[in-house]
Amino acid sequence: MSNRSMTDVAYQLLSKKKNSVAFNKLWDEVSQIMGYSENVADRKIASFYTAMMLDSRFTSLSNNKWDLRSRHTYNETHYDTSAIVLDDDSSEDLDELDSFEEDNDHEKPAYDENAEESY
Repeated sequence: MSNRSMTDVAYQLLSKKKNSVAFNKLWDEVSQIMGYSENVADRKIASFYTAMMLDSRFTSLSNNKWDLRSRHTYNETHYDTSAIVLDDDSSEDLDELDSFEEDNDHEKPAYDENAEESY
């Protein structure tokens, strides 16, 4: 078992390759190097994916391929989201929340400063 993190192993693997790699292939290689059994690998795959997303050394490309961010230009790794239109139903959500809170006000226990603490 390696003392390196899963993302450090992935970085080392991608550094040796010339092209991007499919996530599943990269995970298979990382989990093998880390010495994970199939059961452990199944439990850790989500953590690995999350770590890859949060690690600025990597970039996610189309078709679930991954590569080192340093090999790609800004325009290749960032997407213009200014054209995305979201439904603004936040006022409806707030109305629902207010209604929920009014319905459940009676369920809140009153604070009794004279009550004995039971820690």
